[in-house]
Amino acid sequence: MKRIFLTTFLFLLFIGNVFADGITFVAQAPKSVVVNQQFRLTFKVNRANVKEPVIPEITDFSILTGPHSSTQRNWQSINGKMESSESVTFTYILLAEKEGEFRIPAASIMVNGKKYNSNPLRVKVLPPDQNSSPQNQGGGSNAQMQRSSTSTNISDDDLFVRATLSMAKVYEQEAVLLTYKVYSTVNLTNLSNPTPDLKGFHIQEVQLPREKQFELEHYNGRNYQTIVWRQFVLFPQHSGVLEIPSLTFESVVAVQSRRNLDPFEMMFNGGPAYVEVKKNLTSNSLSLDVKKLPSGKPSGFSGGVGQFNLSSTISAQDVKTNEEITLRVKVDGIGNMKLVGTPVMDFPSEFEVYDPIINNKFNLKTNGFAGEKVFEYVITPRASGVYVIPPARFVYFDPLSDSYKTVEGTSYTIEVEKGKEQVAPTATYIGKEASKVLASDIRHIKLGAKEGSKAKADFYASTTYYLLYIIPLLLFVVYVAVHRKRVIENANISLVRTKKANKVAVKRLKVAKTLLKQNRINEFYDEILKTLWGYMSDKMNIPLSLLSKDNVAAELEKRGADASLVEKLHTVLNEAEFARYAPGDASATMDKVYEMSMNVIDKMEDSIKK
Repeated sequence: MKRIFLTTFLFLLFIGNVFADGITFVAQAPKSVVVNQQFRLTFKVNRANVKEPVIPEITDFSILTGPHSSTQRNWQSINGKMESSESVTFTYILLAEKEGEFRIPAASIMVNGKKYNSNPLRVKVLPPDQNSSPQNQGGGSNAQMQRSSTSTNISDDDLFVRATLSMAKVYEQEAVLLTYKVYSTVNLTNLSNPTPDLKGFHIQEVQLPREKQFELEHYNGRNYQTIVWRQFVLFPQHSGVLEIPSLTFESVVAVQSRRNLDPFEMMFNGGPAYVEVKKNLTSNSLSLDVKKLPSGKPSGFSGGVGQFNLSSTISAQDVKTNEEITLRVKVDGIGNMKLVGTPVMDFPSEFEVYDPIINNKFNLKTNGFAGEKVFEYVITPRASGVYVIPPARFVYFDPLSDSYKTVEGTSYTIEVEKGKEQVAPTATYIGKEASKVLASDIRHIKLGAKEGSKAKADFYASTTYYLLYIIPLLLFVVYVAVHRKRVIENANISLVRTKKANKVAVKRLKVAKTLLKQNRINEFYDEILKTLWGYMSDKMNIPLSLLSKDNVAAELEKRGADASLVEKLHTVLNEAEFARYAPGDASATMDKVYEMSMNVIDKMEDSIKK
């Protein structure tokens, strides 16, 4: 055991020293080249005055020249202090001589007496274009781009968009990736960003880097500069053959003008002149075979498709009556996580339980949503005793094994002691007859009263005297009636939720306002969505697991709300969901979404009559 501890300690110490030095040694090369094409292999180290690296034996490429070293110095001001950094780049020129995918092993370099290794690389060597002359084979697609750029007649083979699916056959709700990829042999300068109009899918766009880079790819006998332009993760909502129609992109290509081909004219004009040519690119259509989920769905299945796990935690297991307990159930994994329902829970009848608060902590990947979904239950025991909360169950369908699976959390034993009870105030009632006798007794005790005692005696039998007893009694009766009504209403959990819906929504909007000021984009949109869905669930007494835009619209219509209110509600929900998961600057719409949310809740509060 001591030896293992010592070894671990020395390893961590070594790793810490490497990172403390801050030395980086990085190798770079193109991912794809063409046979007989030359390319650069570079090694960059962020230190100056170093010896050239030791490169491994490269058998799959010919080294034409190298290394050629170049030094870069950068100056920058940090907190008013000028700081400089230096780096050295070593460049080799290699020649690709045969087709295939080849590995360039890591090189090494000595810096301050320590050895550092670079990253290994893989380079794919593509075949030459078919029907191309030998002198143009080494140039790959660059030669084609030069030939195509001198003509305004751009063919569909020179520039096109190809749509592909990651799978041809999937289950309902199983994630599939739709990719639109551009293939070009011309000087493409601009391309539009249309969004496919798909029926029968829940669609989410994958956020691609803003700075896209072309890569060389061999397709149908030609070498193209390619780029993944847009990607969408699709979740099919029903079985059958679903169609993905073609999509039209508007492109702009820079084409060299034929009227300025004179070399002397080009020299005096600063180079050749170009004209912009517009061309519409229509992608191919696709069809997806969507299989129906197998029969025999287990009880508790809420539509989850993917691979998931479940865990749970509880805040306390020894409590007193009327004390709150927080139970958190976490479902994590990858799949259609955004669309799944709540886990199956079975609470004792002596526990008062509200619908859970749902916190989404997942991100879109190319094969679905990955992360976790946390369901937070607030539980209040109303009676003493020992109770058992059975484990939470989550039922989902696993497309990898073609079967339904169930994952469970932990069972909890809760010991509830009797807490302090609130004692209602009591009152002593003295009847009218007793009051009269008492007044009469007092009157007969004191004989021979002076003038003025008659006025006092008259007060005891007056209306004012009796009112002083009757009014407090009536107030007490009213208090008891109101208190009893409140107790009955508090026992009706749905009625309490309905009355408190607006207060809860206002509190959550304050939290969203704070997140907006802090520019915490993801947390802001999550809070807005929780506010809207939670308000509708509380106000219309619909469990969150059953809540949808359709049944909300039906319930609002049943309660006499205007159609414009339903439209505004759908608009703000769509705005928040799109801004949360779509790429781009989501912070630009935060103020707009916040104002729309407040306006919709105000109008719903005025329109809905319970």
